[in-house]
Amino acid sequence: MPDGWRELLDAGSAQWRLLEGAERDRLGELADWLLRERRWEAARGFELTDEVRTVVSAHAALLVLGLDETWFDAIGAVVVREAAMETPSSRGRGGRGIVTRTPGVVDGEAHHGDGPLMVAWDAVRREARQPRWGRDVVLHEFAHKLDMVDGTLDGTPYLDDAERLATWVRVCTNHFERVREGTGVPVLRQYAGTNVGEFFAVATETFFTRPLEVQAQADDLYAILARFYLQDPAARLRRAIERGVTARPAPPRIVVRGRA
Repeated sequence: MPDGWRELLDAGSAQWRLLEGAERDRLGELADWLLRERRWEAARGFELTDEVRTVVSAHAALLVLGLDETWFDAIGAVVVREAAMETPSSRGRGGRGIVTRTPGVVDGEAHHGDGPLMVAWDAVRREARQPRWGRDVVLHEFAHKLDMVDGTLDGTPYLDDAERLATWVRVCTNHFERVREGTGVPVLRQYAGTNVGEFFAVATETFFTRPLEVQAQADDLYAILARFYLQDPAARLRRAIERGVTARPAPPRIVVRGRA
């Protein structure tokens, strides 16, 4: 991590402001590992500044704050673009690489196995400062890589026993089908119904960015995500509010871009 990384996160990450002492130290260690041990690339002349590397690595590290860095072993490269990528209209099978490709513009993309992961900096920077949108492209794309650890991209990360697996499948299938039917809980946006891989990625970014709403509207989904990530972001947010740390006002509605 570069000198001054804490100040960079103070200025650019709402998630960082919710953390306290030991969590902040651990997040820095994980982000530092990610920067040192994985390959980082800038696309189309974009510059990987200290701010870019710090915010992207720190938000990725948030996912494994309760786990460890081995969950990111399969990441071959982290590619950062200045802005969204135009992509053709096509759809691929999760096990063969890209989760989905949507028409128009895409802010992020994750490939299977040890393939690269791509994020657009303009989306990263915007969403890192405003969690109330319920969107975080870094959390979204790195969640796909967690999903891929067991060799399949099926909306179910590696779980260590049959009972946990059965509960996960039951809860996620119920919420996924409800989203597809248009009767899902309001906090989960419609993109979660694209396929089961996208459901997990959307549920993950919403779990971290809008935890109180997820806990209130879908306590069963919140419980399995909290057990998997070994984190309780709702309790973390409540403690932050008690300390006087408040989120920025919600911005006007914006056009939603695709995620892959």
